[in-house]
Amino acid sequence: MSDDPAGGAAPGGTEVDPVTLEVVRNGCVAVAEEMNANLVRTGYSPNIKERRDCSCALFDADGEMVSQAENMPVHLGAMPFSVAAAVDAFEGDLHPGDAILLNDPFRGGAHLPDLTLVSPVFAPETVDDDDPRLIAYAANRAHHADIGGSTAGSVAADSTEIYQEGLRIPPVKLIEGGEIDDDVFGMILANVRTPDERRGDVRAQEAANETARERVHGMVDEYGADTLEAAFEAVKDYSERRMRSEIDEFPDGTYAFEDLLDDDGRGNEDLPVAVEVTVDGDEVGVDFAGTAAQTEGPINAVLAVTSSATYYAVRCVTDPEIPPNHGCYRPISIDAPERSLVNPEPPAAVVGGNLETSQRVTDVVLGAFATEAPERVLAACQGTMNNVTFGGTDPRGADGDADTGANGDGEPYAFYETQGGGFGGRAGKDGMDGVHVHMSNTMNTPAEVLETAYPLRILRYALRPDSGGAGEFRGGLGLRRDIEVRGHEARFSLLADRQQHAPYGLEGGDEGERGAAFLYDDTDAYEAAVDGADAGEKLPQKSVRDLPAGSVVSIRTPGAGGYGDPAERARSAIERDLRLGKLTPAAARERYGVDGAEPSAGSDEPAASDDE
Repeated sequence: MSDDPAGGAAPGGTEVDPVTLEVVRNGCVAVAEEMNANLVRTGYSPNIKERRDCSCALFDADGEMVSQAENMPVHLGAMPFSVAAAVDAFEGDLHPGDAILLNDPFRGGAHLPDLTLVSPVFAPETVDDDDPRLIAYAANRAHHADIGGSTAGSVAADSTEIYQEGLRIPPVKLIEGGEIDDDVFGMILANVRTPDERRGDVRAQEAANETARERVHGMVDEYGADTLEAAFEAVKDYSERRMRSEIDEFPDGTYAFEDLLDDDGRGNEDLPVAVEVTVDGDEVGVDFAGTAAQTEGPINAVLAVTSSATYYAVRCVTDPEIPPNHGCYRPISIDAPERSLVNPEPPAAVVGGNLETSQRVTDVVLGAFATEAPERVLAACQGTMNNVTFGGTDPRGADGDADTGANGDGEPYAFYETQGGGFGGRAGKDGMDGVHVHMSNTMNTPAEVLETAYPLRILRYALRPDSGGAGEFRGGLGLRRDIEVRGHEARFSLLADRQQHAPYGLEGGDEGERGAAFLYDDTDAYEAAVDGADAGEKLPQKSVRDLPAGSVVSIRTPGAGGYGDPAERARSAIERDLRLGKLTPAAARERYGVDGAEPSAGSDEPAASDDE
């Protein structure tokens, strides 16, 4: 295997010159990005069109990832498990125009709302042969806003087994020879609340994979199948060499860390996620011994999800310029105890494992690396996705006015979104405010889109002052998002965490503010509440309930941990936060010893501590 940054040969001996290899590598990235652009553009639901809760990647004929679009980390590291499951199920029975659909978390999936579509790509000159030459797989994963189950949106915070979470789909041929199997598709659509939306999103996934098929055919026409396969292998080998070189820079030894999930929504609290990261030369082993046993509530993370979070965390502490593909994962081994929170057995409820436990896995693996290399690691981010679902019958189908309170002949709807929060402070830089972090890389649902598509109204959407942990470099702020139910009774589910155990700071930085959620019975009660006060009923962070028309849910997301000693924070940074309303005068005095009412003029000197 060559040590050159580019160039190499496939096992069959085909040589690839460095220039061709770099062109092909970038071409593969372009294929994945174009797949994603088409999926977003042709998607039907706001969850895909606006939030972009989807991911795309290109795999070689062995099912190993060659390139990915910059999408959802929780999807991308787990998608190879789905491709492997699809290939295993239909080995020897894949033909041009086929596509395999699956979502079973125990057969390569993550959680049931994530539908993965895998399409084999054959060399164009062989597609009419009796034995066409397989050259690649195109795969994409999209979070569907409903896949059935006990609660609209299919993210039920009270589920105790996977059968309650929606329709479980093992690898099945949805498309054969370019034609959709209407029986299979009909069975799926009969089990969801919003079939038209699901039909549109699945067809968008099909279009994305067809985009990849066309582009790969073009690359085969230009370079030939042998050269393309050799380039795939050389790109993976190059990433592996660079990853091994990065790992080798860490001191050999075992780094340990532990953090807690607040609860599972079923009365089981303070659930540990423990890790030992062992660096041995150019390899790293990640062992989750000591993690809680699989639990009754829906926060169990299947091995594909745990692996995805682990791969992501290791990528975070190594060179981000390393091309992301299967080669990056070769030096990383993972040991997750069976029947544990990070490797459950069926029929465990798992919908929140993909959402909440994946974040805590990221936190602990990064925390372990921080014990030896804190300069490479950020303080804890918000550590939750703050999953919110509303469902019911849209009253606007009757007369177009959701404020009448009449359900009329409206259609069922299912709304799902995650909420952004604080991004951790790190060496040299404050954390970002109000963003989706780590395993979630989506955008928010714009208020205008939400109010147009659903009988809901956004009454407030703002940053939470003082929610970022103090430090030389402040943690990012959490958000407040208040949502009113309009003209109907809605089924509401909240699946969140970090409301008991705050996001940790690093190198002397303070913890971030914890999250919370409140319910106001009606808009009068909401408007009467003192601005910023926690008036109203405090909602359990994992709960499902029916909400009457006019009620308001207020979601307060966690901030992030700070990095470095708060006494070292530049006075100008404190004054900037005061000026922008990110920090209140009271917090400035308490955390930094600064009188926020009388800011000094732009000094870059550290703030004085209270005892100076």
